[in-house]
Amino acid sequence: MEAYILTVFAPDGTQLLEESFEAQDDHDAKKIGQNLLADNGYSEHTHRCVSPDGRMVLFHR
Repeated sequence: MEAYILTVFAPDGTQLLEESFEAQDDHDAKKIGQNLLADNGYSEHTHRCVSPDGRMVLFHR
């Protein structure tokens, strides 16, 4: 399992959420990140999810 970080931003750039979670791979991390966004009502906010080596696995602007 690897640690991924999901970050959500407000339109003015303020950070609304930063949450780390573990996933087996990038595909699972994308699913987990999308679920976290939906559960917190942030699906349409600017967000990114990055892998431990800095690659973006999920991004919305």
